[in-house]
Amino acid sequence: MSKSASRARLADIIRNRSFGRGEITLASGRKSDFYFNLKPTMLDPEGAALLAELTYEALRDEQVDFIGGLEMGAVPLAGAIAQLSWLKNHPIAAFFVRKKPKEHGAKLAIEGLAKGESLAGKRCVIVEDVTTTGGSAIKAVEAVRESGAEIVLVLTMVDREEGATEAFAEAGLPFRSLYKASEFLNR
Repeated sequence: MSKSASRARLADIIRNRSFGRGEITLASGRKSDFYFNLKPTMLDPEGAALLAELTYEALRDEQVDFIGGLEMGAVPLAGAIAQLSWLKNHPIAAFFVRKKPKEHGAKLAIEGLAKGESLAGKRCVIVEDVTTTGGSAIKAVEAVRESGAEIVLVLTMVDREEGATEAFAEAGLPFRSLYKASEFLNR
């Protein structure tokens, strides 16, 4: 399937499985009359494959070592992308950032790294399912930067177009999205 056909098919899947109308309170605390819940798309076999494919293609020239982000939205994405990158002979390892470090066991804030492995000096992409103001991704950026990694990009599947672009620009972070909310609202 061509990139444009993959993108169109994935938009259909998102529209049918993950987009809705109706009043909702977002993670940012804002109220909205539409929502994206990308979990049904990320956990659908075809949706997961297309998200991984399009994300992998978007990162192809970035020389990325790791991909991850804040739980829960980043977990299925990072895992699917890691698997596809291995199959494409260009491995990108995955991790995720806990919203709150575990209070037992290793008490880690960043999960997915082997014992003795570190993000220090690694080129990382922060990935997110849906971005409104960018607050969740910024939390992940802060944790990953604290570990010594370089953030090369913040990539979201759907940008709600409600301030994230400006917030990331202000923070000096490159930001891209696969889709914009207006692509779903204007149809």
